[in-house]
Amino acid sequence: MRFSLTAEQQAFARALDGILGGADVPAVNRHAADGKYEPVTALWGRLAEAGVAGLLVPEDLGGTGGTAIDLVLAFDRLGFHGVPGPWIETAAVGAILAEPELQAAIVDGSARITVAAPPWTPYALDPDVATSVYLASDRGFGRADAGERYASVDPTRTLASVSAAEERPRDPSMRARALDTAALACAATLIGAGERMLAMTVEYVIQRRQFGRAIGEFQAIKHALADVRVALDFAHPVLHGAARALAARDPLAARDVSAAKVVASSAAAASAAVALQSHGAIGYTREADLSIWYLRTRALLGAWGTAGQHRARVLGSLTGPLAGY
Repeated sequence: MRFSLTAEQQAFARALDGILGGADVPAVNRHAADGKYEPVTALWGRLAEAGVAGLLVPEDLGGTGGTAIDLVLAFDRLGFHGVPGPWIETAAVGAILAEPELQAAIVDGSARITVAAPPWTPYALDPDVATSVYLASDRGFGRADAGERYASVDPTRTLASVSAAEERPRDPSMRARALDTAALACAATLIGAGERMLAMTVEYVIQRRQFGRAIGEFQAIKHALADVRVALDFAHPVLHGAARALAARDPLAARDVSAAKVVASSAAAASAAVALQSHGAIGYTREADLSIWYLRTRALLGAWGTAGQHRARVLGSLTGPLAGY
């Protein structure tokens, strides 16, 4: 199976890097942590103009009509640059389950939705950034009310309970595809974040000196970073394989998505741990940019299905019928 990107996909990734590289995303995150969401919505508008929000929306509604492969590419870059906000909920779930009018609004960035899908995602993310809140259950998909707010380990994220949904029936297979797409987007975000933390750590250990030497020269540091590099390199093909299976509507796509979420979570967690250990005391502070990616990773490990839930689906595919949502 070929996992190489097309010329158009490579150009899209470079365009996103260009937008986000000049957007001071760490500052946007710090504003979000202080409850100031205007920079978040401004960045959202720029990314929507670039086509991120409407990647999965059909072309006749203004979207690009892309596939899970395009979504993985975009969310890898969102994770690498640490973009905050309910992007998974909007561009993955909403783009599939929303009504046509809402899908069109998602494309132009005027609609930013958040979704709770218990038990996989029991709370709605960032209801104060979103323009509307939805509930995706086995009964359907519809508007809901955001209730009590809860703090996240990631200070840029706010969680809310959801109630009083007006659910409209949806084909169960469509709901399952939307939730698989969300889990896949989450996995891509984790891998992007893992790559960013590795890059930050390599740069830091080259500059930081102890006993007259850069700490990156110490064997213990080299081995730890090499282990992270291997973990991320193994995660990439699993992620892209799952994206291709989902795009092709492969009957075993759900298994592949769960495998990707497990492997991506493990690789990102390893990258976060090594980054924190290598940075030392400065890595524990909110002032260090590392904290943005470290805490985002901690939050995403359990988002859109925990490792235990996804491992159970992989196991089920090997021992019996593949479990759904």
